[in-house]
Amino acid sequence: MIVRMPQWQSYVATTLKPMFSPEQCKQIIDAGHQNAPEEAKVGGGEKGAYDTKKRVTTISWIPFKQMPDMYKVIENQLSIINLNHFMFDTVGITEPAQFTEYPKKGFYDWHMDLNAFGAGGQQPIRKISMTCLLSDPSEFTGGDLMFSEMGNNKPLQLKQGQAIFFASFLRHKVAPVKKGIRRSLVMWFGGTPFK
Repeated sequence: MIVRMPQWQSYVATTLKPMFSPEQCKQIIDAGHQNAPEEAKVGGGEKGAYDTKKRVTTISWIPFKQMPDMYKVIENQLSIINLNHFMFDTVGITEPAQFTEYPKKGFYDWHMDLNAFGAGGQQPIRKISMTCLLSDPSEFTGGDLMFSEMGNNKPLQLKQGQAIFFASFLRHKVAPVKKGIRRSLVMWFGGTPFK
């Protein structure tokens, strides 16, 4: 007997309303600026490399202890989204949040977030990714988050503080920013290997 995925299952889901208010988004941006910025690499981990043909953005990491209330909100939303859309086993917060800034001409070409064997070959592996828009959409143009599996690559429009959760194995990209700075909070949620 072939087991099929339920019709309601989805691999991309946005929050119905913003998770964070504009004031909370500013607090997260401020927290991101308090931590050492670095040029983003491609490939992750110690094997990561700078590749300006693939990715141009700066990142910093927000420690769990710096913003525990933010992490509680995200963890609660993850539980709801996973239950209603993904139904992946053993998914939780396993990595700190990444604060990202895409300046004018900043981008991240097609890629997947899935670390199929976990960090260093160990569990947990990434199953769900999240991007929360921290900038007001009026502060930048371009910088659209797009998914190759969505056919016409139509960009998804997010409001400030709104998040999109998606399966980490989906190919996606951030198109070049044409004007302003696009700021976002990125997280990955891991667990035991897919069965």
